[in-house]
Amino acid sequence: MSTGRRVLIPGGTGGVGEGVVRAYLAAGAQVVVPTRSEQRAAEFRRVLGDAASDRLQVVVHDYTTLEGAEWLVAGLGEPLDDVVAPIGGYWGGRPLQAIDAADWQSAFVDLATAHIAVMRAVLPRLSRTGAYQIVAGESGLRPVAGAGLLSMQQSALLMMRSVLEAEVEDRQRVFALVLGPVHTRSAGDAPPGWISAGQVGEVAVAVSASAEAGREIRLPDSAAATKALDLLRGRG
Repeated sequence: MSTGRRVLIPGGTGGVGEGVVRAYLAAGAQVVVPTRSEQRAAEFRRVLGDAASDRLQVVVHDYTTLEGAEWLVAGLGEPLDDVVAPIGGYWGGRPLQAIDAADWQSAFVDLATAHIAVMRAVLPRLSRTGAYQIVAGESGLRPVAGAGLLSMQQSALLMMRSVLEAEVEDRQRVFALVLGPVHTRSAGDAPPGWISAGQVGEVAVAVSASAEAGREIRLPDSAAATKALDLLRGRG
């Protein structure tokens, strides 16, 4: 359980992030979700409905730059037990040789910067018993034609986790949740077997509650999520 833990979820207002936020709130955690506009904050609370308890803190703040993330985290104070970072979205439609400067900036540089900014601000302040969880996609493990910038950026996130593991050694726990196609609330019907945003959240909560060392957790489908939960909860 995550009762009493304080969890930061940048990207929490997105489709996957919503499932993560709901799972931590259901587990009793104090949840902080930064977003860049009052309108988005109000809409997110409306979407959550009764789940938006007094343990949810939605902060209007741009965390996507190094300076912005530092201001955000410094302003939150301590303790900060866990971070789950489902930052980003889908990019596709052009082969690599056809990208322009705007594509490169938005699909690679901006997203990579946001992840680095949050990590840099949070990790030195994170509880020793906490977990830092990067949320990435399977496109980081294999090339996706027409969505090469996304594959490159997700691959960079997975390498960031590996480098952090080598640098922090046993002082922090750094994970990557590597997702297959995700069924989110707004996506409508999904093919059988897709992992749900709620399952992603359940795995993240179980990671926080476990004592496992940091690693990649691959969640290509719903069955893999069920197996991961059993292992994290000591039932596997």
